[in-house]
Amino acid sequence: MEYDDLWAPVLATGPDLWIWGDAVLKPGVTASKDRVAEVMKAVKDLTLKRVMIGIPEEESARPDDAEASNALIGYVQETGCPERNIPARPFLVPGVQSVTEDAIKRLASAGKKALEGDAQATEIALNSIGLNASGAVKDKMDVGPFKPLADATLEARIRRGGGSEVGATEELERRKGGLPPSTDLAQPLIDTGNLQNSITYVIRDTRTRRDGSS
Repeated sequence: MEYDDLWAPVLATGPDLWIWGDAVLKPGVTASKDRVAEVMKAVKDLTLKRVMIGIPEEESARPDDAEASNALIGYVQETGCPERNIPARPFLVPGVQSVTEDAIKRLASAGKKALEGDAQATEIALNSIGLNASGAVKDKMDVGPFKPLADATLEARIRRGGGSEVGATEELERRKGGLPPSTDLAQPLIDTGNLQNSITYVIRDTRTRRDGSS
């Protein structure tokens, strides 16, 4: 199976994976008649757009021309692959979930501003949520916690080189000395940095399913 892109939404209600929440709009906010259309458009934009965090198809290819794309690698790391002895190391969904409360507050604030006639509030809020959530996912990749790499994976990093072989070599030496496996010297999700750098966000319009700016 091919994975052209990999996404996790930021807020969600419902049985699917969408993470989305309607802004909490306080009563008592009014708009003059000549601004009603503008206000309604801003509110509609807020409720019909989704912030998606992950790896888009255009960012999925790897510079080393590897057959596995960043999206596929990310999917395997997120969910695991038992037949290849790869444990799940979820980073995308937990990273997004860590900023859910902040996202709700930003959406609530944007909803109030939209009702007050601020036509830019929606885009500003959605972009700030996207930046914050994508940063949280990258941070999660750094700090884990994740199951340590297998000896064979460390040996592969050493053979391949590229910078991460130093930590892999030191980690193998630790284990040979009788110490338990650790991720301090060899981070499971950080090798060349290409996967982490591919994490971004898009603002998706549910009416057209086209992506906005990111």
